[in-house]
Amino acid sequence: MTNKDSIALSWTNVKGNRLRTAITVTIMALGIFALILIITAIQAASNSMTDSFSSMGANAFSIRYKERNIRFGGGGSKASVSKKNARSRKSTTGIPISYDEARMFKQRYNFPSAKVGLAMRGGTGIVVNNSRKKTSPEITSFGGDENYLELNGYKIEYGRNFTATEIASGSNVCMLGQGVATRLFPDNIQKAIDAVVNVDHIPHRVIAVLEDKGSSAFFNSSKIVIQPLTSVRKMYATDNTSYNIAVMVPEIKLMDMAVGEATGTFRPIRKLEIKDDDNFYIDKSDSVAATFLANLAFLEIGTIGIAFITLIGSAIGLMNIMLVAVNERTKEIGLAKALGCTSADIQKQFLYESVFISLMGAAAGITAGIILGNGVALLLNTGFVVPWGWVLAAILVCSLVGLAAGFYPARKAAKLDPIVALRYE
Repeated sequence: MTNKDSIALSWTNVKGNRLRTAITVTIMALGIFALILIITAIQAASNSMTDSFSSMGANAFSIRYKERNIRFGGGGSKASVSKKNARSRKSTTGIPISYDEARMFKQRYNFPSAKVGLAMRGGTGIVVNNSRKKTSPEITSFGGDENYLELNGYKIEYGRNFTATEIASGSNVCMLGQGVATRLFPDNIQKAIDAVVNVDHIPHRVIAVLEDKGSSAFFNSSKIVIQPLTSVRKMYATDNTSYNIAVMVPEIKLMDMAVGEATGTFRPIRKLEIKDDDNFYIDKSDSVAATFLANLAFLEIGTIGIAFITLIGSAIGLMNIMLVAVNERTKEIGLAKALGCTSADIQKQFLYESVFISLMGAAAGITAGIILGNGVALLLNTGFVVPWGWVLAAILVCSLVGLAAGFYPARKAAKLDPIVALRYE
């Protein structure tokens, strides 16, 4: 019997026992489904996080008065964006960075070719409107200087940047995100230039419409309004307002040197003595995303454990199914041997059946996992995700499981005496 004949006969037997095959495939698919689903969802979340927290280039960093803390779930544990300053947690959650401190840093920081920008978050959940239309109360305003756009990865589609005079005087001018401009000027967003819109009930002249740079589950970059920093200060600043300082250096290899220079520049401004810990936190542009990915790693480990346990159960179930098949087809095996089939032919036939069932389970689990996992990607506004490495690993593992589960039943079938098998009732 050739390999082609063995494969064809094995496939016929698999199709002939549909209920038994379906049950085994379902058990096998569950473990693979859980693995692929969670890995796909994790990759989608990782892409979303990277888009959200790495809007600046890799050669940029920001200075905050405390490190960001991100909560997972609704409970109490926090995932900090850095462990570096864990020993000085108390000192990094202290006094906000004042406008004067931020301004002094910008004046004193003299690292070659570095760009420094100052910014603050303005109103959240505000409404922007013109005489004909208005947005939903979901717009966020930011105040920035002439370097804000470059340091935060925005580009102008129509219009111009702020002038030094507008920033210094706090003029009522603004730049609209793509989503805001499209809502207020649906016919032609270019008409927004020089139009007057109300930003949180205050008239502003539009000087630019920003390009859409994409959104994520954590931040919609199109539903924003950017105003001069001085203007936002007048509207929203309080005694507890902290200003964000962003720095971009010309090359990534200069990053560590630039961070050291920034620390040395800002410590005197924050009135720190030599023995004092830093009461501010330097946040590299990709550090938040990197830490999120590290905190998601435990989910992958747990998922692998779930899949492993499920596959062990599947292998045991598949072995039992194949043993039942050997008993049911004892006379068939005896007849095949009497007609000239060798023990190797019988063994290959049962191994092929076992591998077929395993691969069908893998295919079902992979397909369902990718589809539902990309449902998460759709919710997070990320692209279609296929974890190819894990898909290939799942196929390989299921093939090995099929071989392992089918080996003993196949050997048992191959060793049957043809005369005894033919007389089996």
